[in-house]
Amino acid sequence: MRIRLTSVFVDDLQHALEFYTDVLGFTEKHNIPLGGGASWITVVSPQEPDGAELLLEPAGHPAVGPYRDALVADGIPLAQLTVDDVQQEVQRLTDRGVTFTQQPMDIGDHWVAVFDDTCGNLIQIVSAKQPQP
Repeated sequence: MRIRLTSVFVDDLQHALEFYTDVLGFTEKHNIPLGGGASWITVVSPQEPDGAELLLEPAGHPAVGPYRDALVADGIPLAQLTVDDVQQEVQRLTDRGVTFTQQPMDIGDHWVAVFDDTCGNLIQIVSAKQPQP
């Protein structure tokens, strides 16, 4: 069993595509029109173009709003993304206008931080600490 595809709920597909590509730096992998204004849009890491895909899932289902609102109210990220260095990524994204709801925090053998993806979600970034010699 492998993880090939996971999703985040988004309010506006075009805005989400722009945020996840132009701001975060992902690459569009699929953009398949489904009719009625809907599309199947996935993005991937440019470092792993054949790796796991992130589906930008329309948030139209009635259960999505209350679910996401509860997560945001409690400060719980909907998804986690791995980065090489949380502190460097926080600086890069802050310079691009991203708002962090949790600044870098040391959690033992990892660093974490949480940002608002402007699409209705909190997203956590995680990096492993380098072993000390």
